[in-house]
Amino acid sequence: MTQSIIDHTRSESQEAETGLCPDCETDTIVHDPDRGERVCQECGLVLTEDPIDYGPEWRAFNAQEHDELSRVGAPLTQSMHDRGLTTTIDWRNKDANGHSMSADKHGQLHRLRVWQERIRTKNAGERNLKYALSEIDRMVSALGVPKPVKETASVIYRQALDQDLIRGRSIEGVATSALYTACRKEDIPRSLEEVTSVSRVDQREIGRTYRYIADELGINLEPTNPRQFVPRFCSELDVGKDVETKAIEIIDRTTEQGLHSGKSPTGFAAAAIYAAGLLCDETIPQRAVADTAQTTVVTVRNRYREQLEAIDQQPAT
Repeated sequence: MTQSIIDHTRSESQEAETGLCPDCETDTIVHDPDRGERVCQECGLVLTEDPIDYGPEWRAFNAQEHDELSRVGAPLTQSMHDRGLTTTIDWRNKDANGHSMSADKHGQLHRLRVWQERIRTKNAGERNLKYALSEIDRMVSALGVPKPVKETASVIYRQALDQDLIRGRSIEGVATSALYTACRKEDIPRSLEEVTSVSRVDQREIGRTYRYIADELGINLEPTNPRQFVPRFCSELDVGKDVETKAIEIIDRTTEQGLHSGKSPTGFAAAAIYAAGLLCDETIPQRAVADTAQTTVVTVRNRYREQLEAIDQQPAT
């Protein structure tokens, strides 16, 4: 009995390491959902059976049913310093049956909440991490970027903290740099100026810290493509679809010529939108385009002329 268990464990270990059947050494292992088994198609060897089903015991057809039938809390998240593995004492002073508690219990619960909040951060490192992640959460909310960006930014900040890259730098600067890096990594078009507008540090510090962290963590990012900003800028300017399509065409043609090299991607995108408006006979004020892209009117004026010359087109007069 004991020997068979050892042999079975050894077979599973061999299969896990090589991905091959331990008997015939072929890679024809399949999962049979009806029987709940993993079987080799070549020789018929049953590798595993009766696996643990981690799925729910019932079905939920809407969000309310999903919450009511759930037995567990929220999933693990990197955006909280304790990854969400914590106990929360409800702010409502009621018992499990929904009945209000006495005044003495109110004071006791208040003290429990205070101590619960204190013991969540047991040292300076956790307090640092908690504050930084709260800053990332605040900026993510202000910028309106999706949740995966917040998770990525939290992971980057944790890596910087583990490698002691924060020493001598402000928590806000590193947190903002991690968020900007995450936006670049997840292909979410947010310029350095936009990130700076919701940060508590200046743009120079963010750029310097961003380059340092990306270099130390080995994060290689491609240069920002100006066309990533076109859909959002066009939506904010409320221009037609033909202008957006033309602006992307202008950027693609001028990028092939290397005209965008060394230029701000937001300013380049704004100029392309303005040039597209001229070519499509749709009036778009230069000031509105510049304000949307958080650049200057002079930049828009200079760039759109360069773009029209590069594609050899001029607006109808």
